Amino acid sequence: MPMSTRVIMGDMRFPPRATRIGAAAALLSALLVGGTVSATTADAAVSSVGSICYGDLPSQAHDTLDLIAQGGPFPYSQDGVVFSNREGVLPSQSSGYYHEYTVITPGSPTRGARRIVTGEQSQEDYYTSDHYATFDLVDFGC
Repeated sequence: MPMSTRVIMGDMRFPPRATRIGAAAALLSALLVGGTVSATTADAAVSSVGSICYGDLPSQAHDTLDLIAQGGPFPYSQDGVVFSNREGVLPSQSSGYYHEYTVITPGSPTRGARRIVTGEQSQEDYYTSDHYATFDLVDFGC
């Protein structure tokens, strides 16, 4: 799909950005003072995702998004495989919903830590620079 026909996530609301350490500290603090932690609170902490403007991505991420739009060819055989979201950072979805693609890291002898993870046929694109510890939903409108 050419970049000009990509779906733009217009007025989508994003949860506040939270780090895993910050979320874990909040949960631990509640438990230590005798409070309770609801499943909703825990789920919100785990599935917190930030956002990033398309223009703020590294140029290599632009290259990867262009390849995804064109359907390849991709530089690594692992590109396009199902991303299982084992870390639980992205919103919970059925198996096969997410797919991952390498964002080349200049100078790295391996695939590096940067990825684009797409949701349901590129209707949403997430960028991670730290091998799935955090994700930002790519905003094509800014």
